[in-house]
Amino acid sequence: MELHLKIAGYLLIVFSLVHFIFPGYFNWKKDLSQLSLINRQMMYVHTFFLALIVLLMGVLCLTSSKDLLETALGGKIALGFCIFWFIRLVIQFFGYSAKLWKGKSFETFIHILFSFCWIYLSAVFLLTYWENKSI
Repeated sequence: MELHLKIAGYLLIVFSLVHFIFPGYFNWKKDLSQLSLINRQMMYVHTFFLALIVLLMGVLCLTSSKDLLETALGGKIALGFCIFWFIRLVIQFFGYSAKLWKGKSFETFIHILFSFCWIYLSAVFLLTYWENKSI
């Protein structure tokens, strides 16, 4: 299980770094220009903090995988991470319109890839929690 936590850690760090290309890739300067200043800045600030928390999740998995597996607090953190990523998986199907990816090869590939990533992360943290509970 420790290996999967390390893999999850690297995956989460990559996901956090991907957030920095969002503004350019999704053309936020143009698209968000019609929003009020507070709403535009909230998009940037919340994206930054989401990237930061995902980065910190990844760093925690890399530096404290044994603690996640062997301590009561680690088990609770793993359960919290499981809930977080499971909700993200649900949002993948019910929070985004299928119009964004259906019939588009690249977007469909990304939708499927991310769905598997959210399943993997949910499973890793759930199994970490269960393994921790058996100690």
